[in-house]
Amino acid sequence: MERTVTVLVYSDDVNTREQVRMAAGRRPAADLPPIEYLECATLPAVLTALEQGGVDACVLDGEAVPAGGMGVCRQIKDEIFDCPPVLVLIGRPQDAWLASWSRAEAAVPHPVDPTELTNALTALLRSVMAAPA
Repeated sequence: MERTVTVLVYSDDVNTREQVRMAAGRRPAADLPPIEYLECATLPAVLTALEQGGVDACVLDGEAVPAGGMGVCRQIKDEIFDCPPVLVLIGRPQDAWLASWSRAEAAVPHPVDPTELTNALTALLRSVMAAPA
C-alpha cells in the first residue's frame, strides 16, 4: 500500500476547508505521496489531532473564529512536541508579519489562490519527506 501524507486543515468555515482541499487536490505533485485531509473546525479538535500524531503538515485559517489560525499556530509550536510545519491563510498581505510572529513556515493570502496554496503546501510536504525519520 502506498504511503500517504496527512494534512490537517483548520477553519471554522466549511467552505474555506473545502477551498484548501480543492486547491491542493489529492496529489499536488508527482514526487509526493497522496494527501489525506483531516478537517478540524475547533481548536480542541486541532489539539487532539496533533497530540495523537500522524499529521505531516497543517493549513490554518488566520481568520477562523474564535481561535484564529495565527494564534493557534503559535500555541501548537509551543505545546506540541515535534510540531508539523504550518501554512497559514492570511486575510491581507499586511498580516505577513503576524504569520512570521506565529512561527508559521509559510503564509498565503485568503481567498485561496490554488496555484499559490499548492506551491506553498508542496514545499512544506517536500521538507517533511526529506527530513530524517
